[in-house]
Amino acid sequence: MPTRHDIRNVAIVAHVDHGKTTIVDAMLKQAGAFAAHQHLDDRMMDSNDLEREKGITILAKNTAVKYHPKDGSAPITINIIDTPGHADFGGEVERGLSMVDAVVLLVDASEGPLPQTRFVLRKALQAKMPVILCINKTDRPDSRIDEVVNETYDLFLDLDADEEQIEFPIVYACGRDGVASLTKPEDGTVPADSDSLEPFFSTILAHVPAPVYDEEAPLQAHVTNLDADNFLGRIALVRVEQGELRKGQTVTWIKRDGTMSNVRITELMMTEALTRKPAEVAGPGDICAVAGFPDIMIGETLADPENPIALPLISVDEPAISMTIGTNTSPMVGRGGSGKGADAKSAVKDRKVTARQVKDRLDRELVGNVSLRVLDTERPDAWEVQGRGELALAILVEQMRREGFELTIGKPQVVTQEIDGKVHEPVERMTVDVPEEHMGAVTQLMGVRKGRMDNMSNHGSGWVRMEFVVPSRGLIGFRTEFLTGTRGTGIAHSIHEGHEPWFGPLVTRNNGSLVADRSGSVTPFAMINLQERGVLFTEPGTEVYEGMIVGENSRSDDMDVNITKEKKLTNMRAASADNTENVVPPRRLSLEQSLEFCRDDECVEVTPEAVRIRKVVLDQKDRSRTASRAKSGK
Repeated sequence: MPTRHDIRNVAIVAHVDHGKTTIVDAMLKQAGAFAAHQHLDDRMMDSNDLEREKGITILAKNTAVKYHPKDGSAPITINIIDTPGHADFGGEVERGLSMVDAVVLLVDASEGPLPQTRFVLRKALQAKMPVILCINKTDRPDSRIDEVVNETYDLFLDLDADEEQIEFPIVYACGRDGVASLTKPEDGTVPADSDSLEPFFSTILAHVPAPVYDEEAPLQAHVTNLDADNFLGRIALVRVEQGELRKGQTVTWIKRDGTMSNVRITELMMTEALTRKPAEVAGPGDICAVAGFPDIMIGETLADPENPIALPLISVDEPAISMTIGTNTSPMVGRGGSGKGADAKSAVKDRKVTARQVKDRLDRELVGNVSLRVLDTERPDAWEVQGRGELALAILVEQMRREGFELTIGKPQVVTQEIDGKVHEPVERMTVDVPEEHMGAVTQLMGVRKGRMDNMSNHGSGWVRMEFVVPSRGLIGFRTEFLTGTRGTGIAHSIHEGHEPWFGPLVTRNNGSLVADRSGSVTPFAMINLQERGVLFTEPGTEVYEGMIVGENSRSDDMDVNITKEKKLTNMRAASADNTENVVPPRRLSLEQSLEFCRDDECVEVTPEAVRIRKVVLDQKDRSRTASRAKSGK
């Protein structure tokens, strides 16, 4: 069968923060993708604001470099897909792997293969793709290259790699310096026998198979990603499997439900570096962008009108975590960060607070996110959103609040399945790296959460690596306690490990909440009296309302408090008048921490300016009545 030798399609997969995006930057620069006068940012592929802030890749993105071989032969286009390293964005990984013919597995020279390495590698091996191993960050002072290579071989064996897949080439690199070598350097040093990524490029050309096609086959192109343009409308990113796509050509669009319609391609573009440029034709193996399809979806097929043959739909793993997302129902809806707002009506105009706006936004998210599901609930203004993990759902909420939405978010729950008549819940494989002195604290935390230790290894450097299998609901709210228990030194990563029978009841949060019993403004006087009762979340001057949670109680039950109490003024001088008391700075909770903190009867109010935790039932009397009924069993 004929082969296209002028193109290679490869995905770079790795755990979070092992250097994928940095090494792609170096490849773009060394392949001459940019002019000398262009100003270049670090991590150019992380174009999303949230990606830059959090330092992680959220969306799978593609770029193309023109590599000119040193022997002077014709240039070769290398299409590179930068995939997320976090398992919560697994839908992006599966979509990225459907576009390529091989993967580069990037592993940190110190940390070695971690849970997300296992996740993305398992997907690649299931697709029978060849793998190139790149040991990155060889210049780290704590690098241990030989051990990491051996751990990677063990991982391949664990994942049942076949003989061809386990005979992978190894490249040693320092992505930050843009240097790669096929010769193993000393631990903690940059490869000395090279000054560029030339060995990395040549390894890709030698081991990534060129696209093979059938000259007689009809057109088939797979939609793998979506984008939007103000002038062109919706843009579909496609990989051409067979045949050719041309600008102005009429093709058959095969939808997810099997229906077909003939549509004309109004625009065809190919990626060069980080920009798309108009093109006339795209052949087998090319990754291109096409316009002209108003509501095309991921996984659909563009085919030959005379002989339309559909490609398989992109399949993703089942969701594991769900949360309820609805309109903001608090007394401060539409009133700004402080709750005051000069003109409440004008504040509401700029905000998206209606059920229709929230539902439209969730429907738009479904278009590009194949791993998300939105289900109706009993209430018309709230929906159950299911996804891979807590982080993926928190990212969606963060994006919506930045767009001006005001939301009420319920406590994250697990999505259960019934297998053979028994309820099964999702479980995670948690890998924990901690200093030896914190082993006891971590083991105790995991014991409360029904975690089962599978493996423990000591590298002799004062750090211990432990692996646990733990129910997913046990990890909701785990990270904050983990960082406290290890004094901020521990590193924890988890990955979905399937379903197991229901583990039984879990009690993960021992402390109750401090709940405001009236509306008003927080006073320093009230905070000084309350701070010995627990940890406060609000600052002086903050507007609160009845039912809003203002702190964490030091005891296990909830306590209603008056945090708006003012000091009474008299004309008598008190004996303690000259004594000064300090307000302890409140603990500021991020969106993720607020979701972790929630109990079943609590929810999170999210606005563009503020994140507040509140009781689902705001009225103190109603909550007391419900609690007394629950105790009496009525």
